[in-house]
Amino acid sequence: MWMLRYVSLFLFCIVALMSWGDECGDSTRHKISRVRKIVRNFSSIDTSYIEPQHYNWAAMVQNTNTFESYHIRNKNGHEYFFSPDPSYKLGPYFGWRWVFLGYTVDLVHLGASDKKQDFNLSLYSNQIGVDLFYRKSGNDYHIAGIDLGKKFDTSAMKNVDFKDLSSSIKGFNLYYIFNHRKFSYPAAYAQSTRQKRSCGSVIAGIGYTKHSLNINWTSLKELASSRLSTEAVAELDSSMTFSNIDYSAYNISGGYAYNWVFARNFLFDISAQACLAYKRATNEVKSSNLKDFLDFDFRNLNIDGIVRSSVVWNNNRWFAGCSSVWQFITYHRKEFYTNNIFGNLYFYVGFNFGKR
Repeated sequence: MWMLRYVSLFLFCIVALMSWGDECGDSTRHKISRVRKIVRNFSSIDTSYIEPQHYNWAAMVQNTNTFESYHIRNKNGHEYFFSPDPSYKLGPYFGWRWVFLGYTVDLVHLGASDKKQDFNLSLYSNQIGVDLFYRKSGNDYHIAGIDLGKKFDTSAMKNVDFKDLSSSIKGFNLYYIFNHRKFSYPAAYAQSTRQKRSCGSVIAGIGYTKHSLNINWTSLKELASSRLSTEAVAELDSSMTFSNIDYSAYNISGGYAYNWVFARNFLFDISAQACLAYKRATNEVKSSNLKDFLDFDFRNLNIDGIVRSSVVWNNNRWFAGCSSVWQFITYHRKEFYTNNIFGNLYFYVGFNFGKR
C-alpha cells in the first residue's frame, strides 16, 4: 500500500497548488501560477476531438478478473506450464476527476484461507499515464501442462493442483502520450473525457518490475511419480533443481495507441507497446555441479510487451464498458527460459454527477 500513499500525497499536492495562491506575496503567487499552468497543460485538449468532462464526481460498480500464467523451459527442451485460479472480484468505486478508488471482494476465494494479494492502480491524464501493480500468489496454482517430449504421455498431470509454487510481482509503468491534445487515454480507460473523433498517438515510457518465483521440484517429482510412467519421471532431469528465481527488469518502451469512434458515444481503443528490458537476477542452485552454476547468467536484454484494449459507451452522464491490460515478460538463455503473462479484465457500469 506504500504506492497508494505516495500517489495520494502527490495528488494532494497538486490540488493544494491549484487552490492556493491568494494569501501569498506577488513573487510566490507568480511561481505558483507557473506551476498551475504546467499542471493544467496535462489536461490541455483540442475540443474538436475530445469533449471534456462536465462533472466532478463519478460512481460505478466494477467486476475485476485477474489471470496469470508461467511457462518454464530448461536446456533439454522440457516445458512446464503453471497457472493459478483466476480471481473474479466485484465492488463499488468512487471517483473525483483523475482518480478512482474502490474496494472489491474476491468471489472465488470468499471465506477461504488463501493468501493471494492483488493491488492495481492506474492514473490517466491526457499527457501521462501510470500503472502501479503488486501481486502475490496464494496456494491455488495448478499444472496447466508438462511437455517432456513426444515419446512421453504427460496428460495425467494436466490441471492437477500444485500448491508448492509461489510467486510475486510488483512494479510500475510510466508512459507519455505524444498526441495528447487530440488523443485521449482517459476516454478509453477512465471515462473522464469523451473521444469525439477517431485519432491515434505514439506512446513511450519506462518501467520497472521485480519478480520472485519459488518452486518445489521435489514435490513435483513426487506428484509425477504417482501419475506418470517410470521413464517419464526419470526424464524430469536434475537440471531443474533450483528452488528460487528472483530478478528485476528495467525497461524502456515505445508503441502506438488508437481510439476508434465507430458509432455515436462508442469508442474502441487498442494500444501496444514493445519493451526493451534489461533483466538482472540471482538464482539459488541446489546442484552439486559447480559448472552449471557458473554458466548460469541471468543478465540479459529481452523484448517484453504491454497490450491494452477497451470498448466504452459514454453519453457524458452514464457510461459502461470493458477494458483489459496485459503484460508479457520473458527471460531466456540457452540454459533456461521463463515467460510470465499476467493481466486484468474489467467490466463496469457507472454514472457522473456534481456538475462543474
